[in-house]
Amino acid sequence: MSTHLREQAHLWQAPALGDVEMLHARYLQQRFAPHVHEGYVFTVIESGAQRFWHRGSEHLAPVGSMVLINPDELHTGATAHEAGWRYRGFYPEHERVTGVLDELGLSRHGMPRFHDSVILDPALALAFSQLHQLSEAGASALEQQTAWRQAVLALVQRHGHGAEPAAPGKEPLAVKRARELLESQLADPPSLEALATAVNLSPFHFARVFRQATGLPPHAWLKQRRLARARELLRGGSAAADVAFTLGFADQSHFSRQFKQAYGVTPGVYRNACLHS
Repeated sequence: MSTHLREQAHLWQAPALGDVEMLHARYLQQRFAPHVHEGYVFTVIESGAQRFWHRGSEHLAPVGSMVLINPDELHTGATAHEAGWRYRGFYPEHERVTGVLDELGLSRHGMPRFHDSVILDPALALAFSQLHQLSEAGASALEQQTAWRQAVLALVQRHGHGAEPAAPGKEPLAVKRARELLESQLADPPSLEALATAVNLSPFHFARVFRQATGLPPHAWLKQRRLARARELLRGGSAAADVAFTLGFADQSHFSRQFKQAYGVTPGVYRNACLHS
């Protein structure tokens, strides 16, 4: 590996685009632990290559490709090249995407889903890369907003599909109730036995049902919700140490380690980027 290369990450929110989070990063050793985002993930690979696990299999994203992750889909991330990988990432909440379709009367099929984890579409990758650079350079809101609408519309028209109805029983009431309980007790969660008792299932059966419905065992789902809540608190200006204490992390270093494994930057960097955007 070239010794002159070093890891870099620039995270910011784009006010002109409704505070869509943007990340311009080069990673060499970074390994993203399995995690989810509440919104979409659209990334353009500028150099090197990335490998990642998504929807039950490994994928390779070469230079010039785009990675598409739907909301709440579990995935990882690591280098697939000796020089790491450099990319431009967009992390829009689903309303930022469906809002574009609403304006054009194209949202009748619900929230779009993307079936391909990696796409090779040079024109689309260029459009998103140029939009990302406009935001990073502080271009006018008019220019950014126009480019955003054009890029999102092209992405959905070429690679998106209408939302599919959930299969019967995919989100049983027991799981819904368990999620509510975990959400209300992020800092001091109930045990597996207590959760199962609360929803009238045996612990073993509950664990299987929960994983089938969410794709994650209860403890891993709890970790993702803690991290998502941590982002909200950091965006609001809370200090990393306070967030770690509030959400029940073992200590601040444990919190920082998990946060960076999921999002590629430390809580402090994330907080500062949000406050200065």
